[in-house]
Amino acid sequence: MPERKPKFYVTTPIYYVNDVPHLGHAYTTIAADVIARFKRLAGYDVLFLTGTDEHGLKIQRAAEAAGKTPQEFVDEMVPIWKNLWRRLNISYDSFIRTSSETHKKAVLKLYQKLFSNGDIYKGFYEGYYCVACEAFYSIGDLKNGNCPIHNQPVEWLKEESYFFKLSKYQNRLLEFYEKNPNFIQPSFRKNEIINRVKNGLKDISISRARVKWGIPLPHNKKHVVYVWLDALTNYISAIGYGENSVEFKKWWPADLHLIGKDILWFHAVIWPSILMSAGIEPPKQIFAHGWWTVEGEKMSKTRGNVIDPNKIINKYGSDAFRYFILREMPFGQDGDFSELALNRRYNSDLVNGLGNLTKRIFTLVEKYFNNKIPEPKKVERIDNDLISKVDCFKEINSYMNNLEFSRALERIWDAMAFCDKYINETEPWKLYKEGKIERLSTVTYNLLEALREISLLLNPFLPDTSKKIQEALNTQNQTFKDLYWGKLTPGLTIKSMEGVLFSKIKMP
Repeated sequence: MPERKPKFYVTTPIYYVNDVPHLGHAYTTIAADVIARFKRLAGYDVLFLTGTDEHGLKIQRAAEAAGKTPQEFVDEMVPIWKNLWRRLNISYDSFIRTSSETHKKAVLKLYQKLFSNGDIYKGFYEGYYCVACEAFYSIGDLKNGNCPIHNQPVEWLKEESYFFKLSKYQNRLLEFYEKNPNFIQPSFRKNEIINRVKNGLKDISISRARVKWGIPLPHNKKHVVYVWLDALTNYISAIGYGENSVEFKKWWPADLHLIGKDILWFHAVIWPSILMSAGIEPPKQIFAHGWWTVEGEKMSKTRGNVIDPNKIINKYGSDAFRYFILREMPFGQDGDFSELALNRRYNSDLVNGLGNLTKRIFTLVEKYFNNKIPEPKKVERIDNDLISKVDCFKEINSYMNNLEFSRALERIWDAMAFCDKYINETEPWKLYKEGKIERLSTVTYNLLEALREISLLLNPFLPDTSKKIQEALNTQNQTFKDLYWGKLTPGLTIKSMEGVLFSKIKMP
């Protein structure tokens, strides 16, 4: 029997489709895609889930403003999101929509489980409510009377609601955090969550009577399931909860929930509590990344500085966009986006770095060996230095396990920089003039082999560029098991690289 692959289940949050996607949405999704691609190449059976959050008051109001039913509205919005994921080469395996019947059934099954366990009761909720957040805030949470997240006016609401006994799970959560120290990442966000839980938990509202666009409660059709119980359930509804126990057992618990830091509380506190109530194991890890500002300011429609990923792709290409947002700052920290910074990295790292190195190597084999892979001969010290520098998978794997994308990319670029140094020190053009063909063969082979390994390591980050290099080298479909020196077969013909990988772009 074939060897059973280890599984890896990674998710993005499901995105609210009241508007078009922006930089922040793309950031999370690209990060998840890179992880999924990396794990596939490392031999894992991967499930990469993303999707759309389609219920709630914001959608209801947006649909009304557009003169559409909520279902019509979300059906028109979802393709906009899917199109961006296609343009960004997002290799998701499953796309969940909360308006789907499969999801609705899973939500009601989970709700019934909580209800049967005595963790849901009816009461009244009153407080300051932000429509954009779909969340209530205390007076102490507000900033100048506005929502602390969106900086917009809140509404005072009092309504009948069903509540989940979150307070019941305070001690169980604290025990879980202690036994699973890597559950909340990055680690510097963990203490904040733990301290808030230690200060006490309040029961949370999980239904809305004033919202019509949602999943009606089974025992009271006047209420619909509130956004967080509805939305969070996507992680299990997409893998067969309540319908396909085989799939559910295969994939759950999720290995990694990737989210923005603004929804960490819901994922690190409310979600595991709901799962504990239902007798379901919590996910293995929640990773909350930082926010992007734009030239020092928070993105907002009011400021007119919301970054449209489509415009960046149109100008620089998807690989450049993917590279920049993962290379520019450590994942987990806040970062600042500017086209000037993107342009600099594009021209220095991609045009002058990867693009130029690739061109140099393919020119050597075309000019001196008629596009045939030469046979390496005697190995010298500098050859071993090159092999050692390029042999960096263990380091890259360690960085990726910690979601240190920028460090992984930095290490790959270090290998490329050494390749350039190797060319300059071995002087292939001089070897040819002096008739030292055996030495030239070794140098050229080593550079081709280095480029093969580098292109494979780059595959999760720059899939289009990696594919172009691999097609020219005839090394498609390789995995990380092929990251050993000497994989290329001497005598085989490689293809000429047509054009350049990246063309220089000047700032206006």
